[in-house]
Amino acid sequence: MDEEYRSVADRLAGEAEAAGESPAFRGLLATDDDEELARVLVEPERPLWAREIAAFRLGCAGDRRAFETLILLLNHRDPERCVGAAHALARLADPRTPRAAAALATNTLRTAYALHPVRLLTVLRAPESVPALMATLEHLLAPADPYWRVALACVEGLGRLADERARPLLEAALPHPRLGGAAREALARLEKG
Repeated sequence: MDEEYRSVADRLAGEAEAAGESPAFRGLLATDDDEELARVLVEPERPLWAREIAAFRLGCAGDRRAFETLILLLNHRDPERCVGAAHALARLADPRTPRAAAALATNTLRTAYALHPVRLLTVLRAPESVPALMATLEHLLAPADPYWRVALACVEGLGRLADERARPLLEAALPHPRLGGAAREALARLEKG
C-alpha cells in the first residue's frame, strides 16, 4: 500500500464509519475481485466513499473501467478527492485522460477546481499538456486574480515541461507578485533546454 493509497483509505474509512458502513468498507479494501470493484462503480445507491475506493483501486491497477468515476472525482469540490483521483489517473494510462484533464483545466467556469487537473497534465507530459497549461495561465495573469494557486501550478508545470512555446507567457508572469519567482525558475529551465 503506497502513501497515497493509505491516505485515501484512512480518509474514506472515516466516511464509512460515520455512515455506519465500516464492514462494507473493509470488504472493498480487502477484496482482490476486480469485478466486485467494477460493480460498485455502476450499482445504484452506492455511497461516494465506496465508488471512490473502487475507482482508486481499479485505476491504480490499470483497469480502464474506473476512468469516468476518476474524472468526476478529479473535478470534485473536495480537494482530497481530487488528489486521489489524479494519483490513480496517472497510473491508469488511459489515452482519454490527457484530453479530459485538459478540458477540466481550461474550463473557465470551473477554474476554482482546476488545480489538480493542471498538476495531472504536468505529470502526464502529453501533447495536450502544454497548450492546456498555457490557455489556463493566460486567463489568470491579473495580479488580483483569486485563482493564483492554479496560475502558480501552471507556471511550475510549464517549467517542468520546458516547452519553448511557453516563453512569452512565462515572461508575462515575471512581474506578477505571486508568480514571478516560479516564472524565473521556469525560464531558467527553458535556457537549459
